[in-house]
Amino acid sequence: MDDTPDFDEAPSKSQRKRDMDALQDIGEELTQLNEQQLASVELPESLRDAVLAARAMKRNEARRRQMQYVGKLMRQVDPVPIRAKIDGWLSVSAEHTARLHRIERWRERLLAEPAALAEFIAAHPVADSQQLRTLIRNTEQERERGKPPKNFRALFQMIRDVTEAQSPLNVPENAPGNQPEA
Repeated sequence: MDDTPDFDEAPSKSQRKRDMDALQDIGEELTQLNEQQLASVELPESLRDAVLAARAMKRNEARRRQMQYVGKLMRQVDPVPIRAKIDGWLSVSAEHTARLHRIERWRERLLAEPAALAEFIAAHPVADSQQLRTLIRNTEQERERGKPPKNFRALFQMIRDVTEAQSPLNVPENAPGNQPEA
């Protein structure tokens, strides 16, 4: 005979609380979206209105109560498509950040390592090597003289333009610039 008590398959009170907090967190993320992103998420009108009202609230207690209300309304919708949309935007943002970091690493390497210029030009044949040399030299002079970073920014912009202009489909997999950098 089994002595374990029969429990209903219903989730525990703690689990229900965690689920409600997760829905409220999704509601909080909805308040952080811009107008275009929020418009593209399929939401019931009452939930959309509650999210917009929460955005406008600056006082902590009023905003907290409004966010609880948003969480309550979230229980009436399927959160999976909403979460998928938000995660899609976050991954695009992460990809954008990673791309900016790669550009930044190239700029630092070009300024620190003389051999990096040849490597960059080999990886990106569309780059204007003379203009790159000029920007590198001018950036070094800016740093020495303590001037504003005009050429430093211009170097970043040129690297960005060159790397974005070169389609990933045109780059051989074993190209030096196509290797992950440490």
